[in-house]
Amino acid sequence: MSFSQQAARRTEALGPAIRGMLWMTLCGLCFAGLNATTRVITAELHSWQTVCLRYAFGALVMLPLVLRSGMGVLRTNNLRLQVARCAVHSIGTGMWFLALPLVPLAEITAISFTSPVFLAIGAILFFGEKARRERWIAIGIGFLGVMIVLYPKLGHGIAANWASLLLVAAAPVSAGSYLLAKRLMRYDKTETIVLWQAMLVSLFTLPIALVFWRPMTVTLLAMFIVVGILGSAGHYALNRSLKATDIGATQPARFLELVWASVLGFLIWSDVPPVWTFAGAMVIFSATTWIARREALSARAAT
Repeated sequence: MSFSQQAARRTEALGPAIRGMLWMTLCGLCFAGLNATTRVITAELHSWQTVCLRYAFGALVMLPLVLRSGMGVLRTNNLRLQVARCAVHSIGTGMWFLALPLVPLAEITAISFTSPVFLAIGAILFFGEKARRERWIAIGIGFLGVMIVLYPKLGHGIAANWASLLLVAAAPVSAGSYLLAKRLMRYDKTETIVLWQAMLVSLFTLPIALVFWRPMTVTLLAMFIVVGILGSAGHYALNRSLKATDIGATQPARFLELVWASVLGFLIWSDVPPVWTFAGAMVIFSATTWIARREALSARAAT
């Protein structure tokens, strides 16, 4: 028996919940490293150039998949929805990257926890899902958590905190992208969606990136390769986690992403997150975990 087969057997023996949490822990590590590396890059290059190259290198990292599976993996059954989804994703990612070099890594991670809140709102508004009372309560608690995270900065005015507010504004745009991706899964495979995202986002952001284009060093090129690997590995680990068990069961492990981000922020930039960041993140996290568990229970009941 090979080493990979032994590892797979031992992993299966852990049970679905433990497997899901381990994959989610790996996912958090990858995304924390991705945000940290990207933040370092944006200190040298403009955010739009960084967005463009981040997805271009993401496409290059996935090139072996195309070579192995053939060009058929690029065939889409809904080109219009692919283009619309990638246009929305380009806007949301551009907003996120513009704020990235100006906001501490732990705060970025805490605000990213609001994604399930905006996904719940989008599902109600655009997919016609039932607006249950529990959902609205969780959404309200999630927004309270955002206010707690931003509390130390609110007294300085909007002009002084536009980057943090831009992150909050980017969250619903990114959620819209994921909702469109959910709709796309009716037509295309996950690999096809990810490949089209990498190609189209880099293409859509290229004209703006060329306006701010700067020459790149060998170090920056190496960092973009690392970003491409971390992004692909993070999405792979996320999908394996969701495949192993319910999203609600893996949410506690996702909170570890805030720990990784805090450690990296301190080691690289000497950032010490205020207690408000952790307090707000706990509130947001509680709300999103509640939403995830309620959705899982509702899905089981419907089944």
